[in-house]
Amino acid sequence: MGIATLFRHFPTKEDLVGAVFTDRMEAYAQATEKALADPDPWNGFAGYIEEVCAMQAADRGFADILTMSFPGAQGLEECRAEAYQGFLELIRRAKDSGRLREDFTSRDLVVLLMANAGVLSATGDAAPDAGRRLVAWMIQSVQVPARGPLPDPPEDAALYAAMRRAGQGVISADAAKRR
Repeated sequence: MGIATLFRHFPTKEDLVGAVFTDRMEAYAQATEKALADPDPWNGFAGYIEEVCAMQAADRGFADILTMSFPGAQGLEECRAEAYQGFLELIRRAKDSGRLREDFTSRDLVVLLMANAGVLSATGDAAPDAGRRLVAWMIQSVQVPARGPLPDPPEDAALYAAMRRAGQGVISADAAKRR
């Protein structure tokens, strides 16, 4: 397929990203539904984190997409929003069960996914289990009893700005490759 044909089908980078990753984002939303169906709130929460991080490990491109925002890719962002609402429910249930630290927030998941993506990128095939170990550490660190207070999580606006910047970096890198 030529570049002109590509741009006729996908006029913007966001359109292309949406087309390529919509099925993976739907799998991400399905992971939330599966976790919500687990009768044990802690197992649902921990299983969700493990599954999403495994999805990142299986598809390194998707690892980055999970921690970026593409406001122009409407379908992708709608699916992300749906999964996010489900995750908020997972957090509430896990906290209500007494197994999740009270100071855990949804922003902590974004940070965890960013950390996992970074470890996966840095270790690659040389140390493929490094990401799984990080995830296990992170899950254990948010489980009750808490070992001490945490610093405040980043503000929503700051985290969203970081996700947008990361998304723009991918688009800018793709544009630079075409030149």
